[in-house]
Amino acid sequence: MHLTTNALVLREVNYKESDKILTLLTEQEGKLTVSARGCRKKGSPIAAACQLLAWAEFTLYEFNGLWSVKETASERLFEGVRGDLEKVTLASYFAEVTEALAEEGQPEPGLLAMALNSLHALDKLNVPLNQVKAAFEWRSMALAGYEPQIARCAVCGRVQPREPHIHLGEGMVHCASCRDKLEEGVSMPLTAGALAALRHIVWGPRKRLLSFRVDEEGLRRLSEASEAYLMTRLERGFRTLDFYKSITYKPTRAQP
Repeated sequence: MHLTTNALVLREVNYKESDKILTLLTEQEGKLTVSARGCRKKGSPIAAACQLLAWAEFTLYEFNGLWSVKETASERLFEGVRGDLEKVTLASYFAEVTEALAEEGQPEPGLLAMALNSLHALDKLNVPLNQVKAAFEWRSMALAGYEPQIARCAVCGRVQPREPHIHLGEGMVHCASCRDKLEEGVSMPLTAGALAALRHIVWGPRKRLLSFRVDEEGLRRLSEASEAYLMTRLERGFRTLDFYKSITYKPTRAQP
């Protein structure tokens, strides 16, 4: 059986002397694990497409239940991302999260579009990295079935919660004063601007996902909450996120 489809490379693992095992998110078949034989040989015609974050057309063939790469045609390699350590690390985190959320063999058009749009933003748009990160985390979680309840306070019903917080375990927005009426667990503070941005990310049109403005404090809280929400709901961490945070951490100078 042969399959020709566009796909994004979410993971690459070197195998034997010249091969790789790739995790692809394909347009037609969703997440697939494939073998790319000989792609590490000098002059291999499939080498460019068989690298992390490559978007390409793949011709695959299946034998005994295993997929292998036959031909490729690279379409976009996001060169502007690869030349920047912070961007390529953040992009790798996006790929790791997408792989965790996608189901094997199940088409995931929303997640695929979200990953590609986020890579494009890193590659071409002049948008703060934390804004791209927060938008990716919140929207991807919503697409995967973890959409938070953000229309109003989950307790008192206020559309504009007073001192808004989000309960990570319950996935509910609430007023600070309503916290004791929810289950135990961690609630993280937002600002009114951060909540407005969150509603835009989750409910707004995909093509205008990043067209929101929030002040520095609001963006910080939005990003911290998105990261914590993702890890709480998925009950795991991400090595690429740990590395990203290690290279972007800026300690506060002590005042004399």
